[in-house]
Amino acid sequence: MSAPNRMAVGVVVERRKAASQWIDYVWQPVSVLPGRPEAEPWTVLSQEAGRTIFYAGTTTIELYPTETTNYRDNLASRAPSLWVALRPTETDPPYTLFAVTADPAEGEAFTEAGTDLIEMVPMPELIREAVTAFVAEHHVERQFFKRKRDRANTEAMARRAPGREEDRK
Repeated sequence: MSAPNRMAVGVVVERRKAASQWIDYVWQPVSVLPGRPEAEPWTVLSQEAGRTIFYAGTTTIELYPTETTNYRDNLASRAPSLWVALRPTETDPPYTLFAVTADPAEGEAFTEAGTDLIEMVPMPELIREAVTAFVAEHHVERQFFKRKRDRANTEAMARRAPGREEDRK
């Protein structure tokens, strides 16, 4: 049986009342659910004083054979994680689910936009097992080759008198 390279996941987001005069709420992804839950995006799951939990929607984690080293390193960490990216909108709710990844490098790359909300959440056991199977099936150890710098040609960088090169010979 082949390990999957795509997994549907649902994302749970928390909205808390902010202790700030500039913003009303703080939003934070809090967990990822394996599979495709039946709930509609932005369904309220629970409410307490100053805190609301939402089901933000479903997306797909895609695994690539060339990135198995990153997945393996993530799995070997004390707390394997998934990176959730929420993209701001101009409507309500103020975010849309953008992506979820098991690749730490891709998770870091999500932060480059500067406006997205990126959060690490614990990797559920079912997803961890699927990523482990994918790494076992597709990982190929690649030898690291350190590049050698080209030696500088000191004559090419030397000062020369003005004029044509043929005149100097």
